[in-house]
Amino acid sequence: MAITLSRLLGSHALSLRALTDISAAGDTPIEWAAVTELRDPSPFLSGGEIVLTTGLRQTTIANQQAFVETVHGAGALALGYGTGLSHRSVPAAVIRKATELGLPVFEVPYETPFVAITKLIADTLNADHLARLERLLKGHQQLASTLLTGGLRSMLRELSRMLGSAVSLTQFGARVHGPELGKEKWHPIPIATGLKDKCTLYLAEPYTRDGLVDYAQGLIGLELANQARLRESNRLVAGQAFSDLIAGNLSASEATARLQGIGITVDRPHSVVLVHAASGHEKALRTLPIPPHLEHEVSAIVDDRLALVVNGSHAAKFADQLDGYLEGAGITARVSFGGDYAQPNGLRWSFFEALEALRHGERINTPSRLSLTSLLLAARDVPLQALAQEALGPLEAFDKKHSAELLGTLRHYLELDGSVGAVAETLGLHRNTVRYRLQQISELSGYDPTTTADRVQLWLALTAKDIT
Repeated sequence: MAITLSRLLGSHALSLRALTDISAAGDTPIEWAAVTELRDPSPFLSGGEIVLTTGLRQTTIANQQAFVETVHGAGALALGYGTGLSHRSVPAAVIRKATELGLPVFEVPYETPFVAITKLIADTLNADHLARLERLLKGHQQLASTLLTGGLRSMLRELSRMLGSAVSLTQFGARVHGPELGKEKWHPIPIATGLKDKCTLYLAEPYTRDGLVDYAQGLIGLELANQARLRESNRLVAGQAFSDLIAGNLSASEATARLQGIGITVDRPHSVVLVHAASGHEKALRTLPIPPHLEHEVSAIVDDRLALVVNGSHAAKFADQLDGYLEGAGITARVSFGGDYAQPNGLRWSFFEALEALRHGERINTPSRLSLTSLLLAARDVPLQALAQEALGPLEAFDKKHSAELLGTLRHYLELDGSVGAVAETLGLHRNTVRYRLQQISELSGYDPTTTADRVQLWLALTAKDIT
């Protein structure tokens, strides 16, 4: 700790003598010592230092009083007056004015050079600075070691202990570590991770800027960036296993081994939760952290969607909480989930149920169990895409050339259970116009939407087109 005025005056080697009451400033650390013979040294003072002078230019009472007022006004801690050169003793006018202003004054005898005082202060400040650096370096080492051995949360607990205050960390609007940010005052410190994640470290007030916090700020940002890269890599690897399973390219034993390799226990029922991000938000899903309170086993990237494998009985609750988290993170997305099944084929089935549920277009989409569409989508050997292209390709081409809205009319016709009147009312058309469009659809696609069998074909074609 820097030397105080009391300790300085108590140094036997310096033989300094207090001439006024120093009790008010005695325990205040001395910032520095300024030696001056100027009548107005204020431009060279910053406050908190002691001013040393021999009073060379203080030849009148007015000069002496003005000097004391200037030193006091500049925020100096005390005035040291050297005797034996310009003045045999400290002028009475100096002592009176200093006493009036409450500025401590001490005598520096002729035998004590000013450099001895400045050297003592400098040595104390240097020792104090070195001690702080040693403590800071030790703190840096302790934080880095804790991060390497115990992870981010252990490091944050250690930071809290070292600072003696509560620490909380949020990312994407969700709490990653520490207490909830209640009514208490918190000091926010932004964390740079290279992601648009609104990552913030909060320290409970009262807060004093500390080099340890600066170091922790960098460590946290680096660790979260590394976690993001690792998360993206793991999700892409898991996504490849998912893609092979979904495509039906794996035998039962191969599928079991691949799923166990990414952390899925196949004999337990699981549900697949899918997140489909809006345009411009897809990349965020690759590195998006899942908050600790949303327990899950595996996450994967499949066709730019985030797939999470969760305990089957918790899928609906998980999807609801995940939707709230995404909203808070500023990511526009739709969430869906499939049924809970065991074994690799069950996981595949759940994935397609969740995929089909995304077609509902809601923020949270519940699956339709045991649907024919899900069954056909899960069977990749069924040429649904070829069916979609064969049936709908001519309609799309005709619409593009003539702005005929045949595809939109077909969609409304199927969704409104084949009611010409309902379609006409919805689209604001005459019924004969709707019938004429249905006739055109039949001629161009080869499927008559007014017959049940062809209507099913057209519904499947539209479903396959929507999902892909």
